[in-house]
Amino acid sequence: MLHKKLQDKLNQRREANALRQLKVPKAECVDFSSNDYLGFSKNPVIFSRASEILKEQNLEWNGAAGSRLLSGNHKLYELTERFIAKIHQVEAALIFNSGYDANVGFFGSVPQRGDVILYDEFIHASIRDGIQMSHAKAYKFKHNDLKDLERLLAKQDEMLKQVQHDACAIYVVTESVFSMDGDSPDLLKLVELCEQFSAQVFIDEAHAIGVFGTGIIDDLGLGNRVSRLVTFGKAMGCHGAAILGFEILKSYLVNFARSLIYTTALPPHSVATILASYQHAASDAKKPNSAFKKMRENIQYFQKELKKQQLEEFFIKSDSAIHCAILPGNARVKQISAALLDAGFDVKAILSPTVPAGQERLRICLHSYNSQSEIQTVLSLLVKSLE
Repeated sequence: MLHKKLQDKLNQRREANALRQLKVPKAECVDFSSNDYLGFSKNPVIFSRASEILKEQNLEWNGAAGSRLLSGNHKLYELTERFIAKIHQVEAALIFNSGYDANVGFFGSVPQRGDVILYDEFIHASIRDGIQMSHAKAYKFKHNDLKDLERLLAKQDEMLKQVQHDACAIYVVTESVFSMDGDSPDLLKLVELCEQFSAQVFIDEAHAIGVFGTGIIDDLGLGNRVSRLVTFGKAMGCHGAAILGFEILKSYLVNFARSLIYTTALPPHSVATILASYQHAASDAKKPNSAFKKMRENIQYFQKELKKQQLEEFFIKSDSAIHCAILPGNARVKQISAALLDAGFDVKAILSPTVPAGQERLRICLHSYNSQSEIQTVLSLLVKSLE
């Protein structure tokens, strides 16, 4: 039995129509909810290639059998990390078991007492949890608001001048694509602004990789001016994550990131699938009818349909695969999501407290395998639901 105060918390969630439950998706529904943007999670070429890699490396194991610092650092890790670093044109990549582990590991170990972390107010929960583990002070800035960030940078810079400036660091963290909004900051201007104040920048690219090629940071040529996270559970269709940066950062994390040190490593099959996904993405991108090209075409078509069906006022502006219609109220947005599901379209309702009260929304995730007919139909059904 749960203690009464824990039962009370569950009851409060239930009364607010916000109780989370685990459900198995309906296989026959059109997928507008998963993060499998390029269809890689069910790609037979990637599946077969992962098995080939295991045989080539003589690593037909079921598990890693220990942490990476003990018995778990099989040779496939080094091969995959070198390949990832080469693709992203950085010195080093360090694989973690998940994006959550990577963010907690970085922010729980890198910022030190006396340092300052400035973070976007809509930053992912894993970064918030990592910040809570840190001894650094942390302050949020308004979402994608560079003027507010500049105000905080100037304030912290002035405060650091009163102490030994070189002994303290300022870290600025944001996402290249926000998971609950689908929008993006002006990353080039953000990096230039941070460099004026000698602040170090960390970018979470979880929802950008695959949708924007190898990521928005690569598109902008900022790879050696920031540290960043890439995850493999979204467009790459598998599991795990990596922090990209300089070799010295990798060495530091191996020594101090607790979420890396004190956990069993990913099994060889997981790492082989990461490598197979990267290899497939590199070869597929060269094809005229690639999954990446289809993904971009669907995003453009969705944007045109929003305008055509007069839905733009409900949606947050987005050039990514994530498109969110703000429909305040847990009960209302759940009802519309259920109606779409009954019609055969899996579109998830995002409820408070996951997002702030009054910002409840439908989250439509686009994929390379969605047809234009499916996109047109789901938006038409949304129009009817709103009426």
